[in-house]
Amino acid sequence: MQEAFEQILQSLRKWQPNHNINLESLKQAGSNRQYFRFVHDGQTYILTYNPTNIAENEAFIGFTEHFSSLRLPVPSIVFVNDSKEFYVQSDLGDISLFDHIQQEGFSENVKSLFKKTCDSLAKLQITGGSELDYSNCIATRSFDKQAINSDLLYFLYYFVRALDLPYDKNLLSNDFDMLSSYLMQEENQFFMHRDCQSRNIMIKDGEAHFIDYQGGMQGALQYDIASLLWQARAQMPYEWREELVGYYFDQANVLLNNTLNREDFISNYDGFVLIRMLQTLGAYGFRGLFERKPHFIASIPFALKNLKWFLENKQMPLRLPALQKLLQAVVSDEIMKKFESVTANEETRLTIQINSFSYRKGIPADDFGNGGGYVFDCRGILNPGRIDAYKTQTGRDKDVKEFLVHKTQMPSFLQHVFGMVDISVEDYIKRDFEGLTISFGCTGGQHRSVFAADRLAEHLKEKYKVRTKVNHIEQEAKGWVNEKY
Repeated sequence: MQEAFEQILQSLRKWQPNHNINLESLKQAGSNRQYFRFVHDGQTYILTYNPTNIAENEAFIGFTEHFSSLRLPVPSIVFVNDSKEFYVQSDLGDISLFDHIQQEGFSENVKSLFKKTCDSLAKLQITGGSELDYSNCIATRSFDKQAINSDLLYFLYYFVRALDLPYDKNLLSNDFDMLSSYLMQEENQFFMHRDCQSRNIMIKDGEAHFIDYQGGMQGALQYDIASLLWQARAQMPYEWREELVGYYFDQANVLLNNTLNREDFISNYDGFVLIRMLQTLGAYGFRGLFERKPHFIASIPFALKNLKWFLENKQMPLRLPALQKLLQAVVSDEIMKKFESVTANEETRLTIQINSFSYRKGIPADDFGNGGGYVFDCRGILNPGRIDAYKTQTGRDKDVKEFLVHKTQMPSFLQHVFGMVDISVEDYIKRDFEGLTISFGCTGGQHRSVFAADRLAEHLKEKYKVRTKVNHIEQEAKGWVNEKY
């Protein structure tokens, strides 16, 4: 990444030769794209770096330029480098619709923001889809029968087979074919965002703006509103879902001169809800069960809860006995328990002590007295302390963080650490243990170990809500105040 980082800076200098631009990395989401924020002439911008998928970049750039020309609520593109490995867009801030849900719950303000999103979504799909060049689409131009079957097979290969659930291949294939044929009855001439969920809707100045639509294609209206209202992690109240899909229908119908039939629209909508839920489980299976990414594994219980409620309260759009039997197995008590999320609560006794230390002074003792825990050696990671500019800084300083994230093996190292630690944390919460000690050591206890300890604390707080104490031993000796996460 070090060489690539320098190439990005060189390209930006060509764009703005008289300005010194400093990139600040942003948290990476589920994709392999990397995001950076920088300030230029008093304005902040977002740089997206994606060298392995130029077609994806071209899709986002092409769609955005079209939507921007229609004044639709999307970011604007301000610079694209010659190779199209990265592009710069306007900054819509850090607060998503999902963040509002997390902060406020399902308040009246959040409902108002969802209504604004429904209104803007209808415009993006109908107005934005008009005269859009769909040749920019990554895989396929439209959400046709083949694309629907691909989503169903995605669910089958990466979720069902990962669970080793039995099914009749021929009967299930027939049901897949019937479902895809049924959904293809719906008009599919509109823009389909493809991943319209609250994390991809940024709230700026009280208005909803869309991001991450590079996977968009031509399709039916119902898919995106199903994605928005049935997002697994959001867990929207079911009565809200009924109200908001009706509100969305009204907005879309006005834009289409009242040519939609409400009963037909809602009937087909339930079919798209089902296909979206299965696609989501396929994605969680691939990213979580195969790639072992913790966020996606933690999301599986929410998706299963959605599917279980749907099967108990909605009718399948047509008779699909093999698929119905398989889905009942997917939401069985055995499978639901297998993915039951483990989080701390007020009665949880577990405290996790995370240390950073210097190997020159020895490994810290286990304060809980059980002699257990982990000790991770960070000395295999390139040492920022060898660079003069970083010698007086620590693993909490911005420049050192950027160095460790982009110029060392630290991200890969931490991914393995998280996977191992998670196993113990989940078991310790279930068994009501009181303490677990985890220590990170490096040469001086200043850069690598400090950074790793802080990242682990953030990970455990986000995933398990567990009580965590961080002790930077060498830095505490110099007057640092340690923190509880």
